[in-house]
Amino acid sequence: MIVYALYIISKSGGVIFYQSFSKEAAKLFMNDTLRLGSTFHGLFAIASQLSPVQSPTGGSSSGLQLLQTDTFKLQCYQTPTGIKFFLLVEPSAPNLDSLLKTIYELYSDYVLKNPFYELEQPIRCEQFDIQLEKLLSSDSTKH
Repeated sequence: MIVYALYIISKSGGVIFYQSFSKEAAKLFMNDTLRLGSTFHGLFAIASQLSPVQSPTGGSSSGLQLLQTDTFKLQCYQTPTGIKFFLLVEPSAPNLDSLLKTIYELYSDYVLKNPFYELEQPIRCEQFDIQLEKLLSSDSTKH
């Protein structure tokens, strides 16, 4: 499985983390990543309002979870606190729910437990980067 990129978006819609993992993917400037991140956030919000099906808890829909095209697959995991993890992968990739939850665990362990990290601010945590790279390089060998 080829992982193209990971976006972590704050509950207010700001991109707090972006990492490209593919050499084949186009190189993006910071403004492009911010524009894409806010677009993902907007699509998520629109999808949650337009859905005819309510969530099992009785609230609104859980929003955009999967977008599949001929050239990529985008899967999202929203945490209970509203942080969204978007993973862009090759179209033939299997369901990414467990991988996204593992990335969330890394975020919880290495970012949220970092005493120097401020919520809603860009993530700059070397241990998170290292563990994420390990996870995605080992995960790409599994599939």
